[in-house]
Amino acid sequence: MTSTSSPTLWTPSARVRGSLAVVTGRGERAGVYERFGRRLSADGYTVAVFEEDADAASAWLGATTDAPRVLVGADAGASAVLRLVAQGASVDAAVVAGTLVDAELDLPSAEERTACPLHLGVLAAEATSVDVAVAEPLPAPADLAAVEVPVLAIHGGADPVSPIAAVSTALRSVPDLEILETVDGLHDALNDQTHRSVAAALVQWLERLRGGDVRTPLVRAYRTAAVATA
Repeated sequence: MTSTSSPTLWTPSARVRGSLAVVTGRGERAGVYERFGRRLSADGYTVAVFEEDADAASAWLGATTDAPRVLVGADAGASAVLRLVAQGASVDAAVVAGTLVDAELDLPSAEERTACPLHLGVLAAEATSVDVAVAEPLPAPADLAAVEVPVLAIHGGADPVSPIAAVSTALRSVPDLEILETVDGLHDALNDQTHRSVAAALVQWLERLRGGDVRTPLVRAYRTAAVATA
């Protein structure tokens, strides 16, 4: 079991391009994010996973000099991350996945979380009988409006736990918000069948963040002007 004072870490083999502190969802162990951590570290980002402890994740980021420093929260961890950035946590951005609109929802089944066979196996292996803490609610719209850093929300288009339309409405007061939908995706947006595409999209977003503006593309389709014909 990972302690909050000593997170599970995946570190790049060469130059560090930034730091991500992941706050797990309800009842999740750090091992659920091994595939995610390995993939992001391969692209140059240190990934530290904290088991349901957003405050420890924020403190860890505050102690690192490897920027950009990004808080990542899944399921109930998303609400905690949004609370911290609304309160002015010393981070450069936030990523939320599978955000809960209703904090009182029961734990989803594995089949509601993912359609990925490998991730289903991970969930079974990492299952825990520890009592699950009650999720904190999303911050109020006025608090979300005070968020001063970019926020990327990744959400399953077919999430049966927290529908994407409700999440979009709940987060709309965040000033700098981008929402990515995993097509036909379920609740575990970082680890579902589209995990490769999600990781790639996240790395692109992180690279734009490193460039100073998440809205400015670094790679785009090249379109030539139509040649006028007589």
